[in-house]
Amino acid sequence: MDYQRFFDEAIDQLHAERRYRVFADLERKVGSFPTAIWRANGEARDITVWCSNDYLGMGQHPDVVAAMQRAAGQMGSGAGGTRNISGTNHPLVELELELADLHAKEAALVFTSGFVSNEAAISTIARLLPDCLILSDELNHASMIEGVRRSGAEKKIFRHNDVAHLESLLQAAGRERAKLIVFESVYSMDGDIAPIEAIADLADKYNAMTYIDEVHAVGMYGARGGGITERDGLAHRIDVIEGTLAKAFGTLGGYITGTRSVIDAVRSYAPGFIFTTALPPAIASAAVTSIRHLKGSQGERDAQQRQAQRTKDVLGEASLPVMPSETHIVPVLVGDPELCKMASDRLLGKHGIYIQPINYPTVPRGTERLRITPTPFHSDELIETLKEALMETWQALGIPFRDATTQPQVEKTHRVIPLVVSKSGG
Repeated sequence: MDYQRFFDEAIDQLHAERRYRVFADLERKVGSFPTAIWRANGEARDITVWCSNDYLGMGQHPDVVAAMQRAAGQMGSGAGGTRNISGTNHPLVELELELADLHAKEAALVFTSGFVSNEAAISTIARLLPDCLILSDELNHASMIEGVRRSGAEKKIFRHNDVAHLESLLQAAGRERAKLIVFESVYSMDGDIAPIEAIADLADKYNAMTYIDEVHAVGMYGARGGGITERDGLAHRIDVIEGTLAKAFGTLGGYITGTRSVIDAVRSYAPGFIFTTALPPAIASAAVTSIRHLKGSQGERDAQQRQAQRTKDVLGEASLPVMPSETHIVPVLVGDPELCKMASDRLLGKHGIYIQPINYPTVPRGTERLRITPTPFHSDELIETLKEALMETWQALGIPFRDATTQPQVEKTHRVIPLVVSKSGG
């Protein structure tokens, strides 16, 4: 059997569907965020990054960098093994205390990534609940979908942010059956926000547990950066709040917070936690520093929101198809995978602007887009430069502009993560 043929065909299919991913060789430069060095074809040039999830630039904050360097110098570069084998390094203990405090929960548990925290926590919680029914928003992240799959529990998908549909599913399940509602606060591709209070009301009414993913909101919203649940005074009504250290906090890792019993159960039963090397002390120390800073500083959040709104206004006034967004996410609709890739390539090669194309399966076919994430460090001058570059690119490639009297409408459908095994496979 020619094993390599199957892998070649799988890659060929991605090329044929215009959704083969290419990673840019970028080197971020401390002190000049959002500038980076782009290396290609033996050359290096400065470019401006417009799609980083380091939303507040905390990955290059002097205190955060210093904390990482100090901890590495004192405790080494690695954790030495799983927490069961090597113990828990002290910065990690401090980190979990900070996270529990951030969300006003009894306890927290840190994982090596946000993907792992969702996959491990959702699957473990649902497995431990007898005959659990999982109710999942149709636009939940791939990590949440994977957690639902691995749980082995029955699932029902409710239409995106559709409270009436969710209630009909809860009502059909009955109050006595164990139920877990899993959803996000900020949906990162569209920039919209879940009706958290209404979902919490339904959970109370039908005796369900709630699990919210706040990865695109922690650090960004709330008086101390606790996310949308803190901003809206709803953290106490959500059973499990999950977040990441890799976006607004500028480091690496994922986590969950909740009651001591829930957190201890996940700690004790989740293979994705038990059998994985712990987060290194240098990263944990940097994360603690970032969280403590953002608990006490509103300046980064205010500046970021201001520049995000200005970006929306400037691009919208230029009739670029900015999709409606309630948050710091600024999606610009292209609607075609090949044009989306061409636009990204032209922006980088001609204008020195890096915005990665977002294609299927991350978003539904026909809604391909550029996802722009302004930070406090994207100045008004950079925003004007971005506008001019986008307008030139749209004109050069023949991408439709938005009619001044309308807004682009995008149908939102359930994300499917396909496994391609051959050219004839689905």
